[in-house]
Amino acid sequence: MLIEIVGWIGAAILIAAYGLVSYGSVDGRSRAYQALNTLAGLLLAANSVWHRAWPSVAVNIIWTGIAIGALVVAPALRRS
Repeated sequence: MLIEIVGWIGAAILIAAYGLVSYGSVDGRSRAYQALNTLAGLLLAANSVWHRAWPSVAVNIIWTGIAIGALVVAPALRRS
């Protein structure tokens, strides 16, 4: 049951992040947006591993990697 809750929380975070960007409340390059993507990707990947949904695991790991990369690169981009 816990892994199901983790998956649903990840899905809710992902949808919330998308909604925030779509309605202009948060910038797509902001740390907040990328942090939400990182957390959502990790939670969804955990749920997908539990269910052995390997394509979904791969997508969520890549999604998380992109978000982490953006968190690392974004401060450098703002300085230039």
